Amino acid sequence: MVALRVSENPATVCLVRDQRSRLYGIGSGRPFDERTKCIRMRFRPFRPAGTMDDAMSRLSHFDSRGASWMVDVSEKGVTLRTAKASGLVRMRAETLRLVRDREVAKGDVIEVARLAGIMAAKRTADLIPLAHPLPLDAVSLSFDFPDETSIAVEAEARVTGRTGVEMEALVAVSVAALTIYDMCKSVDRGMVVEQVRLEEKSGGRSGHFVRRPDVSGDSPD
Repeated sequence: MVALRVSENPATVCLVRDQRSRLYGIGSGRPFDERTKCIRMRFRPFRPAGTMDDAMSRLSHFDSRGASWMVDVSEKGVTLRTAKASGLVRMRAETLRLVRDREVAKGDVIEVARLAGIMAAKRTADLIPLAHPLPLDAVSLSFDFPDETSIAVEAEARVTGRTGVEMEALVAVSVAALTIYDMCKSVDRGMVVEQVRLEEKSGGRSGHFVRRPDVSGDSPD
């Protein structure tokens, strides 16, 4: 039988044998010390995978000390980068009818939302603290009506630069959807903005990303 004794030094343990067994140093090749009746081994404090330190090391917007910083992209290559994002605004059927027929009191909801999304994409660095200011080549928004109670919003952003435009596309969709809410809230305060997500991105070191189709109908991970 082998007993485990932890010394006052938290980084040292002793494996103690009984009188009938022989024990050798695990992983060290050192024999059991007959004088001290134990094998002393040093070990690092246990730190489970997925701890905060482990996560921080994988987040590019934190330096080695855990402080926030704007990532240095000066050594990255200048390439064409694109990103598409989408979102959904749910509302009452009567509200959607007003939008489609351009009968909302504030004006043409879709065109105002389109302009808001484009303007927001150009101001992404002012809204997202660690985003880089980018000279966008193009921003476009499209709107669809997948059913009688929903407006689907999609934005695409393009830039020739050293960092991607995912945030610009996501900000464009978010602000366009919020603008729809603002334009229609006088008749429908129960509207819901949901499923704002990146659909596709290309260019840069991380390669090409395309969101997998959601076969089940549930939101993807």
